[in-house]
Amino acid sequence: MIFKQLFDTKSSTYTYLVSSGEGREALLIDPVIENVSEYINLLKKLDLKLVKVIDTHIHADHVTGASKLKDITKCSTIMGAHTPADAVEIKVKDDEYINLDNLKIRAMYTPGHTSDSYSFLMDNYLFSGDTLLINGTGRTDFQNGSSKDAYNSIFNKLLKLPEETLLYPAHDYKGEKVSTIGKEKKQNPRLQVSSVDEYIEIMNNLDLKKPAQIDYNVSKNINLGV
Repeated sequence: MIFKQLFDTKSSTYTYLVSSGEGREALLIDPVIENVSEYINLLKKLDLKLVKVIDTHIHADHVTGASKLKDITKCSTIMGAHTPADAVEIKVKDDEYINLDNLKIRAMYTPGHTSDSYSFLMDNYLFSGDTLLINGTGRTDFQNGSSKDAYNSIFNKLLKLPEETLLYPAHDYKGEKVSTIGKEKKQNPRLQVSSVDEYIEIMNNLDLKKPAQIDYNVSKNINLGV
């Protein structure tokens, strides 16, 4: 299997390249539009054919490269069934599988950060979008976010996965690249709560600035970056 973790310094976004091997089909998760040339060069280097692009949700802090990649490679665009993006070709439901050669990727509806947030599980690799971060969790104060939904997604879905499951989020701001479900259970400060009300209280008092250009980015991303 080929697995590459790519990083966008401007938005602190992780993009993931997955393939069963050189010369085979590939997919990208959460591509950034400014980095499309980098992705294309990497695909050529590894002799991969990009067939699918997944966005975990409508991002607020960067513009997706999904449409640009589709124009270049003729790949299919994929998001969860709750996305407001009508331009998406394939909308997957909770517990539906995406096939890539012999790899199977399970879609998991994990709302909270946004109402359309999905996570994707491939074997023991969890691509959690902004739902569960390393030593943190996704904010819930815009794009129909809900702290109650986030708590349910995290505690009743993601943290039920085996503790050795590898956590690969859509963002990290401190140079961390990977964690595990077990490690987050024990060390993530946002998860050391005893009730949903306690979690909601934490999230309601984060006092975070909204991302720069949020309105522009969201409007572009609803059209897959066009």
